[in-house]
Amino acid sequence: MSRPARLALGLGGSFALLVVVVLLSLSIGNKDLSLVTVWSSLLDPGSSSGAFADTVVASRIPRTALGVLVGASLAVAGAVMQGVTRNPLGDPGLFGVNAGAAAAVVTGIAFLGLGASSASVWVALPGAVLAVVVVYLVGSGRRGTMPVRLVLAGAVVTAVVFAYVQAVALSLPTVFDSYRYWVIGSLAGRDPQLVLDILPFVVVGLAIALSIGGSLNALALGDDTARALGAHLGRTRILGAVSATLLCAAATAAVGPIAFVGLAVPHIVRSFTGDDHRWLIPYSLLLGPVLLLCADVLGRVLVRPGELMVGVVTAFVGGPVLLLAVRRMGGGAGSAGSARNARNADGRSRA
Repeated sequence: MSRPARLALGLGGSFALLVVVVLLSLSIGNKDLSLVTVWSSLLDPGSSSGAFADTVVASRIPRTALGVLVGASLAVAGAVMQGVTRNPLGDPGLFGVNAGAAAAVVTGIAFLGLGASSASVWVALPGAVLAVVVVYLVGSGRRGTMPVRLVLAGAVVTAVVFAYVQAVALSLPTVFDSYRYWVIGSLAGRDPQLVLDILPFVVVGLAIALSIGGSLNALALGDDTARALGAHLGRTRILGAVSATLLCAAATAAVGPIAFVGLAVPHIVRSFTGDDHRWLIPYSLLLGPVLLLCADVLGRVLVRPGELMVGVVTAFVGGPVLLLAVRRMGGGAGSAGSARNARNADGRSRA
């Protein structure tokens, strides 16, 4: 079987795994339901599953749907960010998205009289976008926008903005009490309307990310080689930044900052797909929700009858998983992936 056929088959398997994890998310909680009951309740509500099971499943659907959207957004944003900056440690917060969203939430609570729930999306989203714009303005120079300059600008803007967040939150106890509800990163207790609020941003961001996979392959070869192959560096970087910003800003605004998903998932996927973004992005889209929903389910089980916030679980689970994936990759996967990208890009230029 050829490599593309194997990867396509693996993509189908990843989708099947996501379906299984979604069913587990709908079945596990304070009151566990069997997978058969959940399936019956989804396909034919009010039949053999019973009114209680239908009510429980219906109450868990928004949380699970939010987990799917947020997991896909963070994982794809991480893959795109690593490709645009050519930084293997790039994550969705690299351009100050998390810091901008947090600053907007704190400002809304402190000076606009908003609660954490009402300030989540329509206040946090513009703040995240504004932070990225500032990073791009600071990181741009006469010779255009360079990856290293962008990373440094992101670090500076993040440090300054988080200093503002800490100053406001710690000086106003009422603001801190409301802010910590959002900043912990959790799928629990969120308004079901959030799914519809962030859906347009997620769809547009994913569509852009899927469309620039080949261009990100060329970008990985270096600016000079990419130009020689006919790649549009500025357009690719701008589209990548727009995609990652929309995805990460929507996810962060909805559930708060969640660590490791955007960093770990692309590395895990890269261990068996290589550096080809045409496969890396679709796999990240499917396996990001798998990781996030598994962490959410694990948080419900570990401390029953309470539960751990998903942001805490991903921090504990994501670190070892990322370490194992990087050790498995070793030193050869990256070079092999780069070589494949070179052949692919060369083939496109000749075509």
